[in-house]
Amino acid sequence: MFSKLGTGAVIFALALMPGLGAKAQEVIKIGIPTGLSGANSVVAPSVVQSAELAVDEINAAGGILGKKVELEVADDGSGAAGAQKAADSLIFQKKVNALISMQTSAARNGMLPVVSRGKVPYIYTSLYEGRSCNNYLYADGAVPEQMVGPIVDHFTGEYKAKTFFLVGSDYAFGRGMLAFTKAYIEKKGGKVVGDEYQPMDATDWTAIISKMRSANPDAVIFSTAGGAPNVTLQKQYKAAGMKAPVGNLSVDEGTAKAMAADADGVFISASFLTNIDTPANQKFMSAMKAKFGDKLLTPNDLSVPEYDAVYLYKESGRRKGENHRCRTGHRGPGRSVIRRSSRQGADERPAPCAAHDVSRAGAG
Repeated sequence: MFSKLGTGAVIFALALMPGLGAKAQEVIKIGIPTGLSGANSVVAPSVVQSAELAVDEINAAGGILGKKVELEVADDGSGAAGAQKAADSLIFQKKVNALISMQTSAARNGMLPVVSRGKVPYIYTSLYEGRSCNNYLYADGAVPEQMVGPIVDHFTGEYKAKTFFLVGSDYAFGRGMLAFTKAYIEKKGGKVVGDEYQPMDATDWTAIISKMRSANPDAVIFSTAGGAPNVTLQKQYKAAGMKAPVGNLSVDEGTAKAMAADADGVFISASFLTNIDTPANQKFMSAMKAKFGDKLLTPNDLSVPEYDAVYLYKESGRRKGENHRCRTGHRGPGRSVIRRSSRQGADERPAPCAAHDVSRAGAG
C-alpha cells in the first residue's frame, strides 16, 4: 500500500498487522535495518535511540496486544546490497513482525523485493523523494511537496534570488528531490543555471564547486544522502569562500550541529526541531534526556519519525480486527497528530513534530 504525506493525511490500514497473526510468538519483534555504516552513519544511531524510547514506553504501558516488544537492529551499510542482507536476516532468521526504519532511498529500493518475498509490513520513516510504491510499504516521512517550497520561496522572497544551482547525490533521493526542485523553481519564474551529481560516497566536491563559482547563482540547494556527504560538501563549500545562501533538503539538526561554524547560513525545511515549544515536544525531549542522559544524540527529523512510526504500529495492533483506519497528518506549525477514527469519534495523540518552517540549521 502506498502512503503519500504530500497530499494530506497518510492512511495506515490494518494490513500493517499481518505479521502478528502469522507468528505465534510471546514477543513482538520490530526490525530496524539502518545505516550504522556508510553515508547514514552520522544520523542512524539517533534513529535507534528514538525507537528504543518508543518501545520502552509501549512496554511500560502493556506492550502491543499484551505482548512485549523487542527491537532487532541490523546495519544496512546505507546501500542496496547491505539492505538486502539486513532484511533477509531480520525477516527470515530473526523472524521480525515488521520493519520500521530510516534508510537511504537506495537501501529502501534494494530491500523491497526481500520485503515482498517475506510479506512483512515495512514502515519507511525517512524524508524522501516520494512516489515509491509497494504492497507492504508505508511512509511517514516528509516528501518534496512539503520540503522544497519553504526554502525556494524564502530565497526568492528574502534574497530576491532568481538563479539557482542544484547539487545532489546520484541516486533516487538526490535526483528525485532535485527534479521536483527544478520544476518548482521554474514554475515560480526562476532559473536553474546548473545541476550536478556525485556518487553517494563522494568526498571531493572541488569540481562541482568550481562550476558553481563560474555560474555565480543567487542561491544553491543541496540534496545529498543524509549524513556524511552533507558534512563534506558544506565544509568544502565554505572553505572555497562561496557566498550564495545554501538550502539543504537532507541535513538534519544533529548533523548541522556537528558541522559547527560550517552550518552558519544554511537553511533547512524540517519536520522536527528540538526547540519546538509545545507540551508534546517538551514531554518527548524530557523522556529522551531521562533515558539517555549525556549519551543522548540530537533528536532530528530523520529520527523522530521513527518514534512516531513505532506508535503507529502499536495503534494498528490495538485496532486489529476492527473496521477502522489510522491516520497521521499535520495540524498547523509546530504540531502533528496521529488521528484515530472510531465508532466513538476521533481521538488524538500529539506527536513531537513540527510543520516545515524554514530554519537556520545549527541554531540553538
